[in-house]
Amino acid sequence: MKKILLILSLLLIPLTVKGEDIPLAQNASAGILMEYSTGKVLFEKTANEKMAPASMTKIMTMLLIMEAVEDGKINLNDMIPISNNAASMGGSQVFLQPNTEIKAEELIKSIAVASANDSAVAMAEAISGTTDAFVSKMNEKAKTLGCLNTNFANVHGLDDPNHYTTAYDMALIAKELLKHEDILKYSSIYEAYLQKPDGTSTWMVNTNKLIKYYNGLDGLKTGYTSNAGYCLTATAKRGDMRLISVLMKEPTSQIRNSETIDLLNYGFANYKIKTILSADKDLGYAEVLNGKKEQVNLKLMADATNLEGVNEENNYTYNIKVEPIKAPVKVGDKIGYLEVIVNGSLIKKIDITVAEDVKKANLWDLFKRNINMFLIGS
Repeated sequence: MKKILLILSLLLIPLTVKGEDIPLAQNASAGILMEYSTGKVLFEKTANEKMAPASMTKIMTMLLIMEAVEDGKINLNDMIPISNNAASMGGSQVFLQPNTEIKAEELIKSIAVASANDSAVAMAEAISGTTDAFVSKMNEKAKTLGCLNTNFANVHGLDDPNHYTTAYDMALIAKELLKHEDILKYSSIYEAYLQKPDGTSTWMVNTNKLIKYYNGLDGLKTGYTSNAGYCLTATAKRGDMRLISVLMKEPTSQIRNSETIDLLNYGFANYKIKTILSADKDLGYAEVLNGKKEQVNLKLMADATNLEGVNEENNYTYNIKVEPIKAPVKVGDKIGYLEVIVNGSLIKKIDITVAEDVKKANLWDLFKRNINMFLIGS
């Protein structure tokens, strides 16, 4: 397929700002600011130093829970048994009663809102049988995400010498969790009640108070132990841009919240997302070998975007590369990719799919097609 050009404008993407270069996260032992769609790091301070994450651990716990829901291993309406082990968890909890059952969705909500250790254990046991088996999955998932300085020893984040991560790794895990957008339905709740089988209820108030006060903030997870200090992985969206911030080992919750606001304000004030080509744009058509339809329109599987400085303009071009398409082919099947080029450099590839399903032609379809070609002389 021939090269297609899209000319927009110009300038280079700004470099990551280091902690020593700008007065952000000054009281935190580590911090990072990442743009969600590109994974671009906008700010970092000792972002690869291993530290205790406290209850930010539950970002990974929730990620595995949401994957289990999406894979059909567990249903939101499933009644989850509460073991003695789960009910005995200390720290932040919603006081689950042993030998009872709670709906899975309610437990997820209590993890996201109230940072419930007991609910995290109950869900881990329901998904993997034991917390040890679940923790093994947490560590396997961390490796697949490229978290090079992370090791989990439990599902809740209580201190353990073998339980650590980094600000950068935490941002990677949060980025993966945000692919499951339903988690934001829970993490954005400020207060709710957990109804229990005996008729009592537990009032839950979000441990992330910025949910109520910062425009666009809808997650994700706080953390605190005496060893970890005050931690927060936050995410906020304004317009087309979502940011992820992580602060670790802050001296107080107030300073943690204030420095989170400063980080997010810095990101929203200085960066923007440029949509180069939207996913609903028609990319033209390609031939389908042995299909009921001989041609099919092409679409991007996601918007082609780029992160820019707020006053920045770039020159963009793109190339469409599609392999020969053989029927049957379905919407969502990857049949090629679009190369996005900025100022002469390839910056990303976006998968291309078909705009509609195309079934394989049967013998009668092929016979009619051949007769038609004979009659019109082509």
